[in-house]
Amino acid sequence: MKIGMSSYCLDREIEAGRMTLHEVVDWAARQGAECLELVPFAFRFDDPETGRIDSAAIRDARRWAADAGIELVNYSVLADFCREGEALEKEIARVCHEVDIAAELGVPRMRHDVTAFRRPLNQNTLADFERWLPVLVESAKRVTEHAKARGVMTMIENHGFFANGCDRVERVLLGVNDPNYGLLLDTGNIICVDEDPAVACQVLAPRTKMVHLKDFYVRSRDPGDSTQFDCGGHWFRSKAGKYLRGAILAQGDLDIWAALGALKGAGYDGCVAIEFEGLEDAAYATSVSLANARRIWDEV
Repeated sequence: MKIGMSSYCLDREIEAGRMTLHEVVDWAARQGAECLELVPFAFRFDDPETGRIDSAAIRDARRWAADAGIELVNYSVLADFCREGEALEKEIARVCHEVDIAAELGVPRMRHDVTAFRRPLNQNTLADFERWLPVLVESAKRVTEHAKARGVMTMIENHGFFANGCDRVERVLLGVNDPNYGLLLDTGNIICVDEDPAVACQVLAPRTKMVHLKDFYVRSRDPGDSTQFDCGGHWFRSKAGKYLRGAILAQGDLDIWAALGALKGAGYDGCVAIEFEGLEDAAYATSVSLANARRIWDEV
């Protein structure tokens, strides 16, 4: 089992010009991270206009990580297959293009969403899910077939409100039914649909190929400054109306001991990446989260 982090933790530092991706890699190595997930939000490996892949930048990132002793283990992108006709075909092609980037990066896995994580709640009903499930499954199948030829495993993540929750995630996995398609289990995101992280870890561990380790503050009454969904550190609401905000790992209200204990008890031995998205200083918060993850894994 390897504990590391997502580059997403330090997006604010990159966007503000305080760190480059290379400096994030070096910083992660100094914190003792063993692996790194790359999320191309604050940086890109292609031209946004032409789509041309920047192979030189990719080679540079691979070399920098190798020199730092950090294993690049995953590449995560957004996607939304709740579309029809030409719009759906364009989205599948775009995600396959991201697979090509992941292949050049040499990562073994790529997580892509199957629907927008900010999909309006009034479109997140079970009837909506049943309507779109065949489209989500067929689209994910097509992407993983392309990925298989490039040597990359693709994954769904329990993310947002629509493709989240143990049952819905497993329905997608069963529908795709391909050994090249697995799950990136986010121990924090499951609370967005009001399910218990420890239970989700037990139920979904056999299908889990990678883990995002995350914590949230949870409140039953309005703490103020809340939105329906804002993962940038402010309060947002779960499916059932609880108020959530990202927290430093083990300083929030989720039982990280129970979640990691369930994973460990199920025999999970893959990569675990810290994903911090709270209000605290990102470098401080990620450093403490990494230390807590290692300590708690040893305790459970």
